[in-house]
Amino acid sequence: AHQQAITILEKELAQLKLKDISGDSRIRHVGKVHYEISRLSLRSFHLPHSRISLVPGVGLQVSISNAFAEVDGNWRVKLLFIRDHGSFHLKVENVYIKVNLKLSSDGSGKPTISSSNCNTRISRVRVRFSGRLGWLYNLFHSTIESRFRKLLESKVCEVVASSVRKNLQPYLQTLPVTARIDATAGIDYSLVAPPTATAQSLDVDLKGEFFSLAHHSAVPFSPPPLALPPDHDRMVYFGVSSYFFNTAGFTYQAAGALVFEITDSLIPKGFDFHLNTTTFSAFIPQLDKMYPDMPMKLRLSAPSAPFLSIGPKGLSLRPVVDIQAYAILPNSSLVPLFLLSLVSNVSAVVDVKSGHVAGSLGACRMKLSLKHSDVGTFQVRMLQSIMNIFSSSILLPNLNERLNQGFPLPLPDRIQLSNILVRFYQNFLLLGADVQYQPR
Repeated sequence: AHQQAITILEKELAQLKLKDISGDSRIRHVGKVHYEISRLSLRSFHLPHSRISLVPGVGLQVSISNAFAEVDGNWRVKLLFIRDHGSFHLKVENVYIKVNLKLSSDGSGKPTISSSNCNTRISRVRVRFSGRLGWLYNLFHSTIESRFRKLLESKVCEVVASSVRKNLQPYLQTLPVTARIDATAGIDYSLVAPPTATAQSLDVDLKGEFFSLAHHSAVPFSPPPLALPPDHDRMVYFGVSSYFFNTAGFTYQAAGALVFEITDSLIPKGFDFHLNTTTFSAFIPQLDKMYPDMPMKLRLSAPSAPFLSIGPKGLSLRPVVDIQAYAILPNSSLVPLFLLSLVSNVSAVVDVKSGHVAGSLGACRMKLSLKHSDVGTFQVRMLQSIMNIFSSSILLPNLNERLNQGFPLPLPDRIQLSNILVRFYQNFLLLGADVQYQPR
């Protein structure tokens, strides 16, 4: 932030426009002199020593010392009946600038920044005039230098304030308030409070909540308290609570999006069975009599939102899935066969890729129970092995393909993450990273 900000500020100051100066000065033994300074051109403005520091309760403070600038221009003088003109060169040295940057948030939950308490002090101004009467200007150079000092001191703070409004504020506004994930859901990343500066860090509290694009309804549970550990090995840390992931499950389940259908076409090649009544008749003999050699369909749905837990050992998920089995008749209509309830313990892995939180689900232990049967009673445990195959070979790969796309982290424009670490704590995971800004 410091490197980019100072580079921009140097360019802004180098384009500073100075107004013409004119006035009268009385010189001993010479008389009253009228002078005009015009066509002022700022040749350069350099900020060799600067830093950005945290100011608790305010935000940031930019301190610049030993800055220097050079100005060229023309002069014109009138003394009695004498008129003359020429050029001059001015050096501004030991420029000190200090400005506070106040952080807040607007009504949409985006961060805002504004400059306050800007002070500029110039310790030294040296001017040299050339021309036939340049010696005359050099007699009252202190008057000219004083006016230049006051002019520059007022203009520098104007440029700083303008640069904050024109460059820094629009950049902070690129922090996303919402992110569209798919046709069903988005994520609300709005600030729930203004950013807080402490002596060690800048803390930003974001909502981090999935919502339905069709209707934004309230989530029926509250986020857990989230206190990040005082780690400082990385430049930025994201605390992602279980609330974030569980609002995703709630949103997709409420929208009816947690539905997955398995047909014979999805069975991977190489398996020596098909999804039909002939295969299942080995476990449910009556199927062969009632619906002989008919294709089947399994419809998986979540009767309740899956709930993810985060602890020091990692992530765990215990979803409940209803499995409705159908026979597909020759006229393509569906006949319900049986309804199973599947409860499983699933392990989850989290990674960060290109500014996205990605995940994958691992092998799981399943427990089947029969909720309803239209084909008579049968031993559910006999279906355990075939359901394991459907889960590991079809369901999990499809889920992981979607989870691998990930969910975007709330990052301002042109920020890239590197040197990423992931740690687990009670009710939240901690993502640490170094950041790099990519200029346009």
